[in-house]
This record gives sequence, C-alpha cells and structure tokens, in this order.
Amino acid sequence: MKLTKKQVEHIADLSRLATDEKEKARFANELSAILDYVSQLNQADTENIAATKVAGLINKTREDRVEKFGRENDLIAMAPEHQGGCVKTKAILE
Repeated sequence: MKLTKKQVEHIADLSRLATDEKEKARFANELSAILDYVSQLNQADTENIAATKVAGLINKTREDRVEKFGRENDLIAMAPEHQGGCVKTKAILE
C-alpha cells in the first residue's frame, strides 16, 4: 500500500510532527513498507492456532481499598499555594 504525500502530512499532523519535504518522502516509503508487512501478516491463516501465554505470565491484581492520609486540610496545607480550601495551580489552558 503506497501512502500519498497528503496521507503522510495527515499522519504527521495527528502525531504533532513537523516534517519537511524530504522527510515526507522518506516517511511515505517507510510507512508504506510497514503497512505492506502488516498486510502480509493479516493474510496468515490463524484459524486453527490456539491462543497461548508467553512464559506463563498472569495478571496479578489486588483489591482496591481506600487509605486515609490524615486530615484533608493537612494535604492542602502541604501544597505550595492554596486558597479557600483548594490547591492553587498554574493555568494550563488559555
């Protein structure tokens, strides 16, 4: 699958990558090669292949529990800036 320059520009935009014309051409070739390989993998017949675990790994979970950390005001008092019972932070949005 050969990617067009426009498709590469769209992918770069979604990825927040600044690219020049030389990089767009290189990425078009590299991404196309990756997509061709994935296409080959998708054609593999896996109908009769049983799912297996690699190295016997299992998920270990624990029960969620609430642990108290002193009083709420103690936490707020630890913040560098606070006002009216709330922690003050710098604005991240304009």
